[in-house]
Amino acid sequence: MAVYPEQIAQSLPEHKIGPLAWCRKNLFSSWTNSLLTLALLYILIPPFWHLVQWAFIQADWVGDQREQCDSGGACWVFINVRFSQFIYGFYPDGERWRVDLMFALCALQMAALMIKGIPGKKWFALSFFGLFPWLALWLLRGGILGLASVETHYWGGLMLTLVLALVGIVAALPIGIILALGRRSSMPVVNSISVVFIEFWRAVPLITVLFMASVMLPLFLSAQVELDKLLRALIGIILFQSAYMAEVIRGGLQAIPKGQYEAAEALGLSYWRSMGLVILPQALKITIPSIVNTFIALFKDTSLVTIIGLFDLLAVGKAGLSDPNWLGYSVEAYVFIALIFWIFCFGMSRYSQYLEHQLHTGHKH
Repeated sequence: MAVYPEQIAQSLPEHKIGPLAWCRKNLFSSWTNSLLTLALLYILIPPFWHLVQWAFIQADWVGDQREQCDSGGACWVFINVRFSQFIYGFYPDGERWRVDLMFALCALQMAALMIKGIPGKKWFALSFFGLFPWLALWLLRGGILGLASVETHYWGGLMLTLVLALVGIVAALPIGIILALGRRSSMPVVNSISVVFIEFWRAVPLITVLFMASVMLPLFLSAQVELDKLLRALIGIILFQSAYMAEVIRGGLQAIPKGQYEAAEALGLSYWRSMGLVILPQALKITIPSIVNTFIALFKDTSLVTIIGLFDLLAVGKAGLSDPNWLGYSVEAYVFIALIFWIFCFGMSRYSQYLEHQLHTGHKH
């Protein structure tokens, strides 16, 4: 007869389950642990309480002027006044519905791909990776089919950060897979090209890549070719991240036992079919933590585009602080920006853990 964890938990006495039992087991299991717990509480509670008072209890939440921040706590009025700029940058007010629509479509399709049990995932994947990028470009850029044109130098804030991160993530993963397979190839030319590409981009800081893409790349192009600054930044980010992604995937490929390759050959599968059906699914499953870690690093590194004149979320916050009417509220701005970055990064981390659990990564028993 099968016994489930819920039945075991119900059969335990109340003093062995619940918050008190957890505290007794993890914080007060011995006199030394009790002393350490009390010492840490003594050290951490005062600054934590001071932070709560500053951020919530004594904070100013409503208003539209600096003079309304007079309580001595955090001035979230500044965030309220600048909120639209944090989200849209300098995108025209009358056209911001296009950004909202793009966000909504992206969220719906990603939810359909991530939530278990939703039918038709193949079609959602084809739509998200094939149709949605062009639809998003049309919505944001405009210029055709009746939409007003909005140049990319008006893009900014969270919108620009998400565009850089999503395009970089979606493009860097397949390129990284190809580079990883090329580096393990037995053909000398393919192997050498992959090695040179990976080692070159890994040896250069991203800030240098962005600077070269913005300043130096136009010097090597003809006068008739004019690349948008945002497009140049995206190309630099994709090439840079694909090199790191290639090494992550290569580590997963090396972790696959040789018997899996031999089994694929015994089934008569070609190289690409064996990689697509047998080897790569296992390698990608093993490298989920490393892949998501690379994605999180890419999302945070998008703030470096400020050096080439693109106003991402961090740059918009700095621009708002240069307003003479709101000098002295940099703490609130940076706390708000850090909170947004944390929400997205934490969300990616939690989803990767959920995916690992669903796929039983690590061969859990």
